[in-house]
Amino acid sequence: MFSKILIANRGEIACRIIRTAHRMGIRCVAVYSDADVNARHVSLADEAFNIGPAPSSESYLRADKIIEVAKISGAQAIHPGYGFLSENTGFAEACEANNLVFIGPPSSAIAAMGSKSAAKSIMEKAGVPLVPGYHGADQSPEVLRAEAEKCGFPLLLKAVAGGGGKGMRVVERMEEFDDALAAAQREAHNAFGNPDMLIERYLTQPRHVEIQVFCDQSGNGIYLAERDCSVQRRHQKIMEEAPAPGLSEDTRKAMGEAAVKAAQAIHYAGAGTVEFLYDVDGSFFFMEMNTRLQVEHPVTEMVTGQDLVEWQLKVAWGEALPLKQSQVKIRGHALEARVYAEDPDHEFLPATGHLHYLCSPEENAHVRVDTGVTKGDDISIHYDPMIAKLIVWDETREQAINRMVQALEHYRIAGVKTNIRFLHALADSQPFRNAELTTGFIDDHRERLFPKARLDTHRALVLAAGFVMEERKSRETISTDPWSPFGYPNNWRMNSEYTEPLKLQVGEEVYDLNLLLKDSGYQVTVANKIYSLTTRLNADTMQAVIDGHRINIYGNLHNNQLVLFYEGDTFTCSVHKENYEREDMTGEGSLAAPMNGAIVAVQAKVGEQVTTGQPLVIMEAMKMEHAIKAPGEGVVTDIFFAEGDQVSEGDELIAIEPRSTEQEAT
Repeated sequence: MFSKILIANRGEIACRIIRTAHRMGIRCVAVYSDADVNARHVSLADEAFNIGPAPSSESYLRADKIIEVAKISGAQAIHPGYGFLSENTGFAEACEANNLVFIGPPSSAIAAMGSKSAAKSIMEKAGVPLVPGYHGADQSPEVLRAEAEKCGFPLLLKAVAGGGGKGMRVVERMEEFDDALAAAQREAHNAFGNPDMLIERYLTQPRHVEIQVFCDQSGNGIYLAERDCSVQRRHQKIMEEAPAPGLSEDTRKAMGEAAVKAAQAIHYAGAGTVEFLYDVDGSFFFMEMNTRLQVEHPVTEMVTGQDLVEWQLKVAWGEALPLKQSQVKIRGHALEARVYAEDPDHEFLPATGHLHYLCSPEENAHVRVDTGVTKGDDISIHYDPMIAKLIVWDETREQAINRMVQALEHYRIAGVKTNIRFLHALADSQPFRNAELTTGFIDDHRERLFPKARLDTHRALVLAAGFVMEERKSRETISTDPWSPFGYPNNWRMNSEYTEPLKLQVGEEVYDLNLLLKDSGYQVTVANKIYSLTTRLNADTMQAVIDGHRINIYGNLHNNQLVLFYEGDTFTCSVHKENYEREDMTGEGSLAAPMNGAIVAVQAKVGEQVTTGQPLVIMEAMKMEHAIKAPGEGVVTDIFFAEGDQVSEGDELIAIEPRSTEQEAT
């Protein structure tokens, strides 16, 4: 077995590989960019080398630097993880040329599946069922338009060299085709260096079901059950599970055998995933093959009891597969939720920030957390905004869902927006519990997935006031005599009750609260209503009784910003200061950047008349494009940034003079 390997990746997958390698007695070499000097994977590795500046193109995508480090460090093999260089044919070839074992499939297999169009041709010859569409070499706009007409609408444009939802667009009608094609090609070129597209008929109610395959270097292949990855946003998976609910044994066997046939058709070795679209009538169609370990591999590990990274290392060393197909046993049900720094209330836009508070669920036989970050880390614009993968297992799907709901309630983060509240609502929703799964799940059940807050604003404000006051108490030095009036941190006055005023700001609105300190707790007045509140704070946990209702609530107060956590929900407010005035970043008629990122296209000119919904600026963040559209009719009066510029959230991008009522009348 290898004595030392290099991990050409970062974040949670690098940490995940290190964990198994260390268990097997293998030393690990990490690489890191300037932005990752203090990253978790760097501290876990036995040694680490800096490979360049923060942008991936200057660090984690520099194959030459990574191979140089592998040779200097004495590593015998390179594990690419997922993303970055994991499916890069040139990198796999470079490893082979430098006598380094690439812990993955042979470069020929990566090349065969690297082009989705070529992959479909190979699968067609191997007898694997395909979705109708076009995957030809002629990429001229005229041919693509003609093939789109032939395929029919709705259709899916997909980057031939892509993955992760990048370079992908659903097109509902011909009038949208040209703009969608241009955006998809641009996004594909930026992410993969290849703008070529394939066209597929878009199934309206499909499920995304994938098969985990494994092959050794002798050509033996097996499948390790299937995963359902239908719940997606922006064509990216967000909740995965194994096994897929509702599949018959015959369908499971047919899909598994088709997946192994697909792998063996390209002389595969190592871990791979064959993705299928599964239709309501039970038919399934080959979508693509990912020639690497998948993000969602832990759910397969949980139901099979196998360590897939260990399998990768053994196969790369030349060993036979640890199991035969007949020995693969599936037990129970597993779910994985991807915890992202993003804003579900604003189309899941990526978020950045400082993790000044992070509390994850306790890990045990039922709960697993794969993460690459710790408290105090920054979520930057340079890399994927995933914070962690939360994985749960139990005997049945229903019990596993209950585990997931509970675990999400114990996952608390402050300092950056996350999707935890959304994931909690998703896992606990009746359609998900009923396994009403399609790739359109989020759009189909949007109202259920964005529920009202569990606490009404006024009760939340009362609890927030209690948390703030208890935090202040904990920091003040007071008399140790419990009967002394000087033990009350309330500017005690003889023969008088003291009311503490407090202003809390929620969004743009400021609330005036008054707290009367009593022996038993507080009497809190907000919006002319009086609430009774008793509290006990221990670190971040507050036991509270509000008008006779006892609850446990968690919180974090940082620089006057308070976040409360309650049963998967969050409430955010700030302690308002009289001299604090929030600067309006975006004046009337202006458009601001909704996140940090780069300008990739400016589609308007000064003096141009624009209409409602017209795309004006295209931004890119985390390798995904976002269109900034005109909120109404008007004239562009100024453009503040150019293509290639970096912008921060809130920066004014473009100014529009709204069309007046008088102008409309004329």
